[in-house]
Amino acid sequence: MIILPIAHGFGINTNIFETNIINLAAVIGIVISFVGSNFTALLDDRKKTIINNLQEANQRAIEAEEKLNQARALLESAKKKAQEIREEGMLRATQEINTVVSQHQIRLSKLDEFKEETLVFYQEKAFKEAYLYVISRIMTRVREKLNSGLNSTYHVVVNNFYVSRFTEYNPK
Repeated sequence: MIILPIAHGFGINTNIFETNIINLAAVIGIVISFVGSNFTALLDDRKKTIINNLQEANQRAIEAEEKLNQARALLESAKKKAQEIREEGMLRATQEINTVVSQHQIRLSKLDEFKEETLVFYQEKAFKEAYLYVISRIMTRVREKLNSGLNSTYHVVVNNFYVSRFTEYNPK
């Protein structure tokens, strides 16, 4: 047993380890009783804030995933549209080339046709000119012969015969 002197009175002995533990427990108890409800409310608020932040982040992640899927769908749609445009362009280019080639062939055939018509025209013209030259030369010779050795009655008969034959002639 420990005997305490009576004259010293009531006091806290801080030198003893058990006393320090008791003092610490008393301080913690007082702090918890006064500050505990505020600390609990603060922790609850913090917990709610963290949960709300996590939910918002999750919601944003879901929205981002949806936007990503929409963007991928738009990208695929754009790729398909680009492929269609490319194919349509190739088709139009091929059609345009075919059209130009066929128009060129038509122009060439018309040019050949015109060339043939021009050749035929100039051949006919040359033939007519040659024919008229030959006929005029023949007529001149006949007139000379008729004037030199025929009488005037026979001369008129022969001239009328050849003039009538000449008027019946119909060149093409």
